[in-house]
Amino acid sequence: MLEKLVEEFKQIFHSSEAIRCFFAPGRVNLIGEHTDYNGGHVFPCSLSIGTYAVVQKRHDRKIRMYSKNFSEAGVIESSLEQLTYKTEDDWANYPKGVMDTFKKHGYDLPFGFDILFFGNIPNGAGLSSSASIELVTCVLLNKILELNIDMMDLVKMAQQAENEFIGVSCGIMDQFAIGMGKENQAVLLNCQTLEYQYSPLQLTDAVLVISNTNKRRGLADSKYNERRMECERALSDLQTSLSINSLGDLTKEQFEKHKSLIQNEVDCKRAKHAVYENERTKEAVAKLQNGDLKGFGQLMNESHCSLRDDYEVSGKELDALVEAAWLQEGVIGSRMTGAGFGGCTISIVQKAQVDRFVEKVRNTYYEKTSLEAEFYVVTVGEGARELTLEAV
Repeated sequence: MLEKLVEEFKQIFHSSEAIRCFFAPGRVNLIGEHTDYNGGHVFPCSLSIGTYAVVQKRHDRKIRMYSKNFSEAGVIESSLEQLTYKTEDDWANYPKGVMDTFKKHGYDLPFGFDILFFGNIPNGAGLSSSASIELVTCVLLNKILELNIDMMDLVKMAQQAENEFIGVSCGIMDQFAIGMGKENQAVLLNCQTLEYQYSPLQLTDAVLVISNTNKRRGLADSKYNERRMECERALSDLQTSLSINSLGDLTKEQFEKHKSLIQNEVDCKRAKHAVYENERTKEAVAKLQNGDLKGFGQLMNESHCSLRDDYEVSGKELDALVEAAWLQEGVIGSRMTGAGFGGCTISIVQKAQVDRFVEKVRNTYYEKTSLEAEFYVVTVGEGARELTLEAV
C-alpha cells in the first residue's frame, strides 16, 4: 500500500526532496453519542483504517494537494498566504484549516508542501474521515517542522480548525480518539475535563462489525449544529436554578427533578438524551471492565433507542440496519454511531455468526430501503503517527 502511494506521489509531484509518510486512523464510538459537546463521557476507539499522507517539502510558500479519493479534482493549489475556506476546494479545506490554525497559534510555516492523501475510510460514512485528515496534517506539520507539540495540543488544534475554519461545532471526541488511540483499547473520555482512561476491548469470541447505510451524510450540512443549540438552550434554562456547567454534570435523578425548568418540550427531549446517554456510557464501560459483554450490548441497544426517540438523529436507514441486526443470532448489541442522519452502525457480533449476520442484515436492509449496505469487520489500531519508509 505505502509503496504504491509513494510511487504515485512521485508521478504526480515529480519529487526531488525526501519523502515522508504519515497515517491517522478513523474512529468509531462504541457508546456515548452527542455527549461530547454536552460535557459528558464518550467511549471511542481508533481503527486500523484511516488516512495516509505522503509529503515532501517545497522551496516556496505553495501548498499542492492531491487526493486519490477525489482524483477527478486533480491537484488543488493554495499558498501559506492564502489559507482561506473555498467551497470549490472541498476536502482540501481540512488540511488548509489545520495549517491556518498552526499559524494562529504562532507557529512559523517557513515553506510549502506537496501532499498526496489517500483514505480507506468510507467517505461520508460517519467514521470521521474529516478529523482523520486534520490529525494526519497536524502530525506531519509537527514532525517535519520539528515543533514537538504534545499530541493533546494537536488534538485541540484539529478541533479548532473544524470549529472555526470549517464551521462545524463539533466536540473534541473525534480528534481525541484519532490522536490518542491505542491498539486493542477504547478510551473513556470526560469531554468537560479531558480526563481519560484506556480500557482493553476484551471481546473474547466476538468482533466489531461496522455497517454502512450508504446514505451519505455531511456533518456540516446536517442538523448537528441545530441539536447543539437545542441542548445549549436547555442548559441555559436549567442554569436559572442549578449551578452546573454542562448537561454532563447532571445525574438522571437530578434531571428528572428539575426538567420542568426547560421551557421547550423539544429541548427537554434533547437534554434527556444527553444526560441519560452520559450515565449509560459510564455504566457500559464498568460492565465491559467486569467482563459483562452482554450488559454492555444491552446498553448499546438502549443508546440507539434514545438517539432515535429523544435526540431524533437516526433516520429510517440507520433504524432499518439496527433493527435488522437486533433480530440476528449472535448479536450482542447494535446502535448507530456518529452524528447520525445516515452513516454507520456499530455491532458486536459473535465471530461464528458474522457471515450469517452480514448476509441476513444486508438482505433485510435492501428490502426496506433499496440500498446496498457495506460491512467491515474492524480491528482497533494505533493513533495518528509517522510511518517508516523502510519497505519502500
